Amino acid sequence: MGVQAYILIQSEIGSSEAVVLATRAVPGVLESFEVTGPYDVIVRCQADSVDDLGKFIVVPSRRFPELPPP
Repeated sequence: MGVQAYILIQSEIGSSEAVVLATRAVPGVLESFEVTGPYDVIVRCQADSVDDLGKFIVVPSRRFPELPPP
């Protein structure tokens, strides 16, 4: 089963639906939803180890132009 994490994402205005659809296509993502409040999207993901989870969070986030730069 490995480790699971919830990732809270702030996206550019009006792009949260695109972020949800894009994150759902990433291997390891179990769920992705639009939410209201200080964050726009919440993603539940799974990886084999904490190290893999760190790679999962950093690398794919650079692929989404809808996300502001870190």
